[in-house]
Amino acid sequence: MRFISGDKEAILEQLHSATSADTQVETEASVKVIIEDVKANGDAALFRLTEQFDGVRLTDFRVAQSLLDNALDHVEADFIKALEQAKVNILSYHQKQKQSGFVDTEKHGVMRGQLVRPLETAGIYVPGGTAAYPSSVLMNILPAKIAGVPRIIMVTPPGKDGLNPYILAAAKIAGADEVYQIGGAQAVAALAFGTESIPKVDKIVGPGNIFVALAKREVFGIVDIDMIAGPSEVVVVADATANPRFVAADLLSQAEHDTLARAILITTSEAFGQAVASEVEKQLPTLPREEIARASITNFGQVIVAESVEIAFDIMNEIAPEHLEIQLENPMDYLSYVKNAGSVFLGAYASEPLGDYFAGPNHVLPTSGTARFFSPLGVADFCKRTSFISYTKDALAKEKDAIVLLAEKEGLTAHARAIEIRFEEDDEDENS
Repeated sequence: MRFISGDKEAILEQLHSATSADTQVETEASVKVIIEDVKANGDAALFRLTEQFDGVRLTDFRVAQSLLDNALDHVEADFIKALEQAKVNILSYHQKQKQSGFVDTEKHGVMRGQLVRPLETAGIYVPGGTAAYPSSVLMNILPAKIAGVPRIIMVTPPGKDGLNPYILAAAKIAGADEVYQIGGAQAVAALAFGTESIPKVDKIVGPGNIFVALAKREVFGIVDIDMIAGPSEVVVVADATANPRFVAADLLSQAEHDTLARAILITTSEAFGQAVASEVEKQLPTLPREEIARASITNFGQVIVAESVEIAFDIMNEIAPEHLEIQLENPMDYLSYVKNAGSVFLGAYASEPLGDYFAGPNHVLPTSGTARFFSPLGVADFCKRTSFISYTKDALAKEKDAIVLLAEKEGLTAHARAIEIRFEEDDEDENS
């Protein structure tokens, strides 16, 4: 792991200089070609691209309902029990996020309010690739269910040996309405524009590789998206009171996701940092995904030695990590220091995988510093708000002069006229 130390400005300068400047031009160009192909050629493009990228020749994209109905018969009972327990926690947490509309009648003759309505259709992308994520199925579908989305479409890449039974079991438990075996940028394009087989949706959510992320960015505006997800990342803020074995294990839990994943320790003790780095090296050879985790640690693993806890949090907030662990004495005392983080884990026994799988808060989180302005996926992501207004004539009469003045100052005389015309007969009556 790379050690970084010095004053705050020097540390931040080193962090910024280490940021990848990859313009991804070639990938962006490829994604645009795929999207245009699907938009123009529909299912024919999807069949061709699936064979090209996934090595699978399909005759139908939709997963048969019978396969979903029987999915639970093909996985272990303990796995089903674990999913059901996680579902209970996710539902109980996200139920608290539900928003209601309101009606305001504070002024006589005036009614203002807000409607909260679910989206009609949501597209859920569930990754395939180097690891399957049944947990992502629950995390994406259950908030949409709570929001009341009537049609939830799930897509996931096909495998040469068929679809992952654990993904299908999770889809059944979460309540996906339809499942299609299609992945990559072509799946995003299909959901955005619709094809002969796959319906157009209102919003696309869920993590994926760089092709998926760039495709979501490309179709934003045609449909809504949750966020542009980058590689996974964790920052652990810890001092010498923390257990270096625990911290090392938590850093590696992110590093095994992806060779581009970032695992960062910020500490006030260089000796503790050395102990954690040593533990990382001890634990790496025990991991089945050692090659992936080692590449991540080698290229993006960092130990930042800060001059104080306050400076440690300043640096953390600048990074704005997807996951933040606070492993300090009395960690709750430091929650107020957090400005920018996707999800926060407090104390030695709130390990980041607890949030990935089980505790209930969503694990679809902003990455790559976007926690400065993005939030975790939640029920509100599957809702839209509509305002409404009602004025009586007497109420409008009290406000009309101010409205007309504002419209005229903006040069929008038809706006002013639309208000004035409602009182012209009254003016004529007064003058007659």
